Amino acid sequence: MRYTITPEPVRNLLHIELNIPATETATLELQLPAWRPGRYELANYARNMLAVEAVNDRSEPLAVRKITKDRWLVHPQGAAEVTVRYSYYAQQMDAGNSWVDGQFVYINFINCLLYAEGYQDEPCQVRLHLPDNYRIACGLPQPWPGLLEAESYYRLVDSPLIASDSMQQFAYKVSGHRFHVWVQGGVHFSPERLLQDFRGFTEAQMRMMGGFPCPEYHFLLHALDKEHYHGVEHWHSTVMTLGPAEKIGSDLYPELVGLASHELFHVWNVIRIRPAELLPYDFSRENYFPTGYVAEGLTTYYGDLLLARAGFFTPVQYLAELNRTLNRHFMNSNTAALSLVQSSFDLWVDGYTAGVPGRKVSIYHKGCLAALLLDLEIRQLTRDEKSLDDVVRLLWERHGQKEIGYYHEDYVAIAEEVAGVPLTGYFEQCIEGTAPLPESLAAALRHVGCDLEIVELPDNTGNVQVVIKLPEENNSLQKWLRG
Repeated sequence: MRYTITPEPVRNLLHIELNIPATETATLELQLPAWRPGRYELANYARNMLAVEAVNDRSEPLAVRKITKDRWLVHPQGAAEVTVRYSYYAQQMDAGNSWVDGQFVYINFINCLLYAEGYQDEPCQVRLHLPDNYRIACGLPQPWPGLLEAESYYRLVDSPLIASDSMQQFAYKVSGHRFHVWVQGGVHFSPERLLQDFRGFTEAQMRMMGGFPCPEYHFLLHALDKEHYHGVEHWHSTVMTLGPAEKIGSDLYPELVGLASHELFHVWNVIRIRPAELLPYDFSRENYFPTGYVAEGLTTYYGDLLLARAGFFTPVQYLAELNRTLNRHFMNSNTAALSLVQSSFDLWVDGYTAGVPGRKVSIYHKGCLAALLLDLEIRQLTRDEKSLDDVVRLLWERHGQKEIGYYHEDYVAIAEEVAGVPLTGYFEQCIEGTAPLPESLAAALRHVGCDLEIVELPDNTGNVQVVIKLPEENNSLQKWLRG
């Protein structure tokens, strides 16, 4: 599949042409993705599309019939190649959508590029008609200006881009791997400080995981005028939207570093260490999976913990950040009706909205809490010889590196292998059950010298507030926070 994209900034449109070889193909079914990786809900991108038209290799019109809200049927009628033309309205600024105006072009290909069913594993090309002075920030190979190549549709739509003449670029290297930081918008921070802190958490993550899975990585940052916070992980990049820009160098700076650390850890967890139900992605419908607590919970946990290991957080600062994360769960969902695995499955129902009070838990917040409990339990059982780090590394070796998806049962088996004992109570109560967990957390934190004060809220909901007391310095605390 070969795509040509021509932005029209005045109307905020992307004019898209798709060329598909169709020899001996009786019909072509064209699908616009119904969702995007990293956000497990239906997105309805088709509402941004203008009319779809098709012609054969002699420029003769072909009939196009819409058969679902985001799927079209074309009869090539013996044509060697079919050309499909349509336009996409790109005016949603966040880390998962697309934007076109007179200042820059920002495209998440997953939003707007149709694919022909059966062609997803074939190589793709994208030709961009852009002003000559525009630079392109993207993880895909660029054999010459304005041309992008991808080994498959899956890689193409996992590689967003920003193109402009005002974008700034910074870079650093760790162990031969090059990391790019692209900034669209005002730079109201010290690039030297940012590169030092980014290098710090990158080194901490690579030490834990034993290397890095791709030669180059791209952080694409939109520094916005408005208040905003969002990030999305990709195969060899991430998009982060943060604002207001003038606060990124001060109040929002820890938010930027924390977001970047979280997204970088995803390069292993969920991008490559992927639930079996998501391998490969089916972009035409929901992809239900019960292990969101691994995909997002572990990433939330390590995104901050590795900032402590990198020295960005002091122990006191890290525990304060952890305390905030825990209270996001305990003050809202301590007695929720759904477990972590049920809430993971139900992401496709209402996972990113508040929903009915007391119904579900956050795979980010309770998932982080669950990761913390498992980490400290393994450390206690093995006298600090093993940890959750070992579980993640085994997931990487046995599943991520081999591109073999894991199931909930695989995660349980690896965790029990590392712990050396069955972990039935942990998985039944914390992962598959709905029992309140403050007491379990208090017991676990005592292993690293921390006390937990639990205060019931006066609203008769069963929710509580927790306060982590400053720890006593001990060997277990050092091994936990310093790796």
